[in-house]
Amino acid sequence: MEEEEHEVYGGEIPDEGEMEADVDMPAADDDAAAKELDEMKKRLKEMEEEAAALREMQAKVEKEMSGVQDPATAAASQANKEEVDARSVFVGNVDYACTPEEVQQHFQACGTVNRVTILTDKFGQPKGFAYVEFLELEGVQEALQLNESELHGRQLKVMVKRTNVPGMKQFRGRRFNPYLAYGYRRPYAPSFLYSPYGYGKAPRFRRPPRYMPYY
Repeated sequence: MEEEEHEVYGGEIPDEGEMEADVDMPAADDDAAAKELDEMKKRLKEMEEEAAALREMQAKVEKEMSGVQDPATAAASQANKEEVDARSVFVGNVDYACTPEEVQQHFQACGTVNRVTILTDKFGQPKGFAYVEFLELEGVQEALQLNESELHGRQLKVMVKRTNVPGMKQFRGRRFNPYLAYGYRRPYAPSFLYSPYGYGKAPRFRRPPRYMPYY
């Protein structure tokens, strides 16, 4: 057979290697697309995990802010708090330079001191009173005997610690108001009893102008 001649206008006949390379290009594009798809799936999974963590954190914060507790849990917590307060005393008139270790040493003879708490304000300065918690109930009675004892040259005021009940506030009476003594406010005096020019003042006399037709 005679070899047929191929005529190509505008270029040369491509080699077999170049043709194979052109045929392999769609496979490379598919690999890149699959890799990009995997990366997108990975990013989407990370975003879903972050969203789930944010939802969990938000639910936790809302639960803490609402303060709604299970009745059984709240009752157990209140009972535990009352039991701890029964083994604690309030110590007032504490020197500002006094440390918890010095307070513990002062009440060490009363019983085993479990914890000493000196309350401070928002700036970290002591408020001048503390709470002392004992391991035994007998320590409270012994600590009350140290009332008006001296520590750093100041007389301490030792009392039984009160248990704060949630939702209950201490009542503070208002100062006596004579206008509210009989349950009503003093009525306002009518306006005609007051001078519009001020207290003790009268309008200044002004002479009427003279009629002058020809000025």
